[in-house]
Parts: sequence; structure tokens; C-alpha cells
Amino acid sequence: MSADVKPFERIPVIDLPEDYSTRTGAFLAEMYRAHGPIFRRREFGVDVVYLVGPEANRFVLLSDRLKFSHHQGWGQLFGAERMFGDGLLTMDGPEHDAHRHLMNPAFTISYMDRYVPLMNRIIRERIADWGERGEVDVYAEARKITFDVAAEALTGLRAGPEVDHFRDIFSQMLTLGLFVTSEEEWQTRSAALHAELDALLRPKIAERRAHPTDDILGLLVTARDASGQPLSDERIIAHANILLVAGHETSTSLSAWLLYQLTQQPAVTQRALDEQLALVGPTAEPTLDEIKRMRYLDLVLLEAERFYPPVANGPRGVVEDFEFAGYHVPAGTYALYSIAASHQLPEVFEHPEVFDPERFAPPREEHKRTPYALVGFGGGPRVCIGINFAKVEIKALVSQALRRYELEAVPDQTLVQFYQVTAMPLYGIRLRARERVGEAG
Repeated sequence: MSADVKPFERIPVIDLPEDYSTRTGAFLAEMYRAHGPIFRRREFGVDVVYLVGPEANRFVLLSDRLKFSHHQGWGQLFGAERMFGDGLLTMDGPEHDAHRHLMNPAFTISYMDRYVPLMNRIIRERIADWGERGEVDVYAEARKITFDVAAEALTGLRAGPEVDHFRDIFSQMLTLGLFVTSEEEWQTRSAALHAELDALLRPKIAERRAHPTDDILGLLVTARDASGQPLSDERIIAHANILLVAGHETSTSLSAWLLYQLTQQPAVTQRALDEQLALVGPTAEPTLDEIKRMRYLDLVLLEAERFYPPVANGPRGVVEDFEFAGYHVPAGTYALYSIAASHQLPEVFEHPEVFDPERFAPPREEHKRTPYALVGFGGGPRVCIGINFAKVEIKALVSQALRRYELEAVPDQTLVQFYQVTAMPLYGIRLRARERVGEAG
């Protein structure tokens, strides 16, 4: 360690406030202003270093990414391996690269053409009764849509009782920590949920072995590892679990908040609606080509990603000593690169507290002016494999909902983003839906 680099013990120490889970980004941005881009705390009985800002993001996601472990971060610190198995999210090194290579073809933008018709169908069926119901929780509605889409697109399962059961199991898994009072209770309930999940997935794997398909589950079943052996059922289930969770959890909160913001921004809403009518017309369902040409909706989605990142902090285990911002960090530490805080820095994003899609349009293009400033889907070689899938799906949902309904937020509701491992609007988001008449109806 060079003489001008301070030891780990000199890194500023912080304490998390009681309301940390509901203002994660704002608080960590405050700590950045007070202490700089690196600070630490004792968390989960271990030392955790927070790294904040575009340079920190670049350091973790690109330039020095091999000093960090997803398996130790997502898998162990955040407990994803214990909950879902050792899948793509929690793998490191050449093994991860090989497994990602197997799945990459099914997540390219060109491959989205096969998913768009089923996305459109599921969205159409799920939103059809919004007008009759008058008031809907768009977070709950988005969860049904995104899980149905993920289940059918990734595993070939059609919406119905079976997929509803899948969704219920995953919902319970994701919120289990909120409702148990002891480690013993967690283990008991977790084991029961895993048994249910295995009972649903193992027969599907057996079906794919007998009758191969070209969906993700089919690709995994027919894949071979480096030694030429097929993947085990346990590995396939772990991959399926992670893809189903990642395939719906992030899109759920992001699309719900985006629809909410459209009720708060009349000018933004009108411009987005005008674009939809010009590209798609009043009642048609969007094609992939039309979705790719929704330039203004792209800006709105980027701002939703900045304002409401689906994950607040990306966890990593430190597997090699490193120096950052004048401090030494030893192997064996954990690190969190803070997505939510980076998105709230006024020196990067002008007036970050304002929802402003124009910040991403020329000539401002604030995300391009400072690389690795916007990292809602990660970045670098391990950028979220499902980024194309998520953005196409969210744009398809907004396209249909915006052209079919006039949406209005129910007044006097408590709206707050709540962060644990992933994000959720804590009390849902209730909107009133009224069928459009005339040009867009």
C-alpha cells in the first residue's frame, strides 16, 4: 500500500437512519456529499463499504470488476443463493461466462420479435377490465402481467392456475423476510416454498428433456457444460428461479411507477400519447419495430429508471485488495455500489429531485455526458441480461394502457418506494382508469 493511500480503518463510518429503507438514495447521496465516494458501516456482522458515483460504478462494473464477486455479494450477503439457488446472478468467472453464453441468444433485441405477440396478448387480457373496475393497484396489476410474460416467454407456461401458483410462490419468497420472526421460522417456510417450487418445475424439466423446445428452459435442458455433461435439475431450477424473479420483479416496480408519473405530468403524458397514436394508431398492438421507434417513451423510461431504480445497491464480495478514492479496501470485505445514490447526484443529474425525461434528450444527454451515471440495469460486460426484455415489455404495457385509458392517481394515498433487496411501492399505487373516447379510444 503506497504511503498516500489511507488504511481501511480511516474510511468514514456511517450509521443508517430508521427511515433508510424508504429514502435509500437520498440518504446515501447525503453521505456522498459529507464524506466523498467511499464510506462504510458494519452490516450483517461484516464490514460493508459503500461506493457512490459514476466513477465508483465504472470501477465495480468495468475497470476492476474482477476484484469483486457476485457469488459472495448477491449469493451470500443478499442471500440469493439460499433463496433461489446458484444461478446466473450468483455465479462468477468462466463458469458464469459459459452459462450466460448459453442464454444470450434468447435475450438479444432481434429475439424479442418472438416475445412481443405474447406480451401484447397478456397485457391486453390483463388490462381489459380496468375501466369496469374503475380503480386498480397498478403495482399488483403489473406484477401479474410481468410474471405471466416471464413464465410463458422463458418456460413456455401459459397463464392460468399453474402460473398463478408460480407467482404466489415467488411473491412469498421475495417478501418472506417481512413476515418471519426467527431464523427457524424462515427456514421452515422457505423449505416449504422450495418444495412447492420443485414440485412445479421438475416435471417441466422432464417434459423438456423428452420434447425439447427453444424457450430458455428448453435451451438449459439441452445445454452441456464444459465437460460435455447436461446441467443438473438443481442448476436448471436455480437459473429458472433467477430468470423468473429478474424477469418480472424489476419490470413490475418500474412500470408501475412510470404509469404513476404519467398521471402527474400532463405535458409528458400528452407527448407520449401523441407518439403512440402516430406510431401505432388508436387500437393496434405495437410491433417490435414500432416499440424500437418509441423515442420519447424511451426518454420517459430512462427517467423512471433513474428516479425509481429497481435495485438500490449492487452487492459484491471483495476478492482482491483494491484502492479507491485514496483508501485501501482489503479482500474479505463486502461492497455495495449505490445505484440509487448515484442517480441522485446534482453534479451529474440537474435537479435530480425533478422527474424530467428531457434530461436524456439532446443536447443535454446527462447520462452520456458522464458515463456510468445511469446504472439501473447495471453496466459493463455483466449488464442485466434481460434489459432488452424488460424495456420492450414495459413500453408495450405503457403503449396499450396509455392509448386505452385516461389514468388518474387516487388522491390522499401514501406513495413511497421501499427498498430491501429489490424495490417496491410499499402500499401499492392506486390509479383510476377511464376508457378513452374518440381518437384514442
